[in-house]
Amino acid sequence: MSHCDNCSGGCGSCARELTLTEVECRVLEKLAQIPFLPIARTIADPTPIYLEDADFSREEYSLILQLLEKKSLISLDFDRPLKNHTPSPDYPIHGSMALTARGQAVLELLELQGASE
Repeated sequence: MSHCDNCSGGCGSCARELTLTEVECRVLEKLAQIPFLPIARTIADPTPIYLEDADFSREEYSLILQLLEKKSLISLDFDRPLKNHTPSPDYPIHGSMALTARGQAVLELLELQGASE
């Protein structure tokens, strides 16, 4: 399988077929309802953390966000923190996440066609 210039392979973002887990779909659906959600990280660790929801652990959310970003479905931007958001003192670096155009298209396809296993 060939890969694009931006891909090291295996993420599913180059192929015509995309594999998403149920939890990845849930995060995408949340972003469809609220276009920008806050993310944070520590100074020492660049791993993104989502603190606004307790559906999953911080570690699980971190992994989900990284996978969705690698699949080019969301963008994680630490240069654009959300206004009117009270940050956590444990995570001093704040940013935002949003759907990419590809993420929006995937959500539309899921709505129209549904998911297949």
